[in-house]
Amino acid sequence: MAMIDGLLGKLVTRGRLTVVLPSGETHAFGPGRGPEMRVRVADNATVLAIVRDPRLGIGEAYMDGRLIIEQGSLLDLMELVVGGNPWESRSPGRKALNRGKKWWKALVRRNPATAARRNVAHHYDIGNDLYRLFLDDDLQYSCAYYTDPTNTLEQAQLDKKAHIAAKLHLNPGQRVLDIGCGWGGTALFLNRVADVDVLGVTLSEEQLKVARERAVAAGVADRVKFELIDYRSVAGRFDRIVSIGMFEHVGAAHYDEFFAQCRRLLADDGVMLLHTIGKYGKAGKPDPFTDKYIFPGYHLPSLEQIVAASAKNRLITCDVETLRVHYAYTLREWLRRTLANRDAIVALHDERFLRMWEYYLAGGVVGFENGTMCNYQLQYVRNRRALPIVRDYMIADEQRYRAAGAAAA
Repeated sequence: MAMIDGLLGKLVTRGRLTVVLPSGETHAFGPGRGPEMRVRVADNATVLAIVRDPRLGIGEAYMDGRLIIEQGSLLDLMELVVGGNPWESRSPGRKALNRGKKWWKALVRRNPATAARRNVAHHYDIGNDLYRLFLDDDLQYSCAYYTDPTNTLEQAQLDKKAHIAAKLHLNPGQRVLDIGCGWGGTALFLNRVADVDVLGVTLSEEQLKVARERAVAAGVADRVKFELIDYRSVAGRFDRIVSIGMFEHVGAAHYDEFFAQCRRLLADDGVMLLHTIGKYGKAGKPDPFTDKYIFPGYHLPSLEQIVAASAKNRLITCDVETLRVHYAYTLREWLRRTLANRDAIVALHDERFLRMWEYYLAGGVVGFENGTMCNYQLQYVRNRRALPIVRDYMIADEQRYRAAGAAAA
């Protein structure tokens, strides 16, 4: 069909992809001299859906079993298509990949507290048993920090917590707010290695239950507390604020509100560390599959958006780090563990859910390796003299926290 030829002719720039159409007719794309893939499309409606909106169409077709991969894997297919059209290259295929994305969603939709609670439940309250099957032992559900690409996921997540703790420049007895605390691992780590008190806030009932149980089991429930509350409703002042993997759910329309609240909550000499997925260049269009099935209401910010909103609220940016491929390593390991536990995941949910989850994770791998996604860590203060004037302190603190975390583990 001419439509599929036009689309894949732009996208497949290396290797070879053979597509078997519903009629049995085969079409080959790509110059060869690379990976060989073969896929079969079940019906003409699927062909039209893929041409109209490649990201959503391929995802739904794979999830529903209407796109059958006969040679290679789903990740192989994504690497063939996206890997041949990296964001840096300005290739014609990038425009084709973005077909179907809707600019207006990023610009006009809002994320009030009621919607935020519902969106969080959609993803995080589907059962802790699923997350235990592919996350590390500490249930860290955000980008790990690979000081060496050969490190285990457990080591990389420990290193992530130490890396972030060092940027907070902690002192014993300080009060820390963890916005979007997940299952409590970071809050417990900060208390353990730096002797600080932590309040973790989440909108997930499933995460809250586990976090509180872990604090009790560790004997620190009086110093590490967790609440089911929207960040906009938190009151008080905190010496330190940390937010890891939560800003993606805030929504572009609420960036000013987020940073205004953080400024109100942060002590005059306080320090804040924001860790978020972001985008190179300009932000805008949400991925239609991710928005529909995985993280409804999400928005990935550009660095420009983050800095503009924080500066408007008189927060001083002290340090910015771009983690370019760390999340790709993280996601590859999550995907490997997911597929290794496919029978258990199907038993928890079903085959369609497993395929959805595989598409989500594989899409993340290629998004960080060749797409527009990265991770940003930004350090903020209200007072320009709140931190040492050189950043050497981070190196010594990180080594100390890593050692303390490893000893406790």
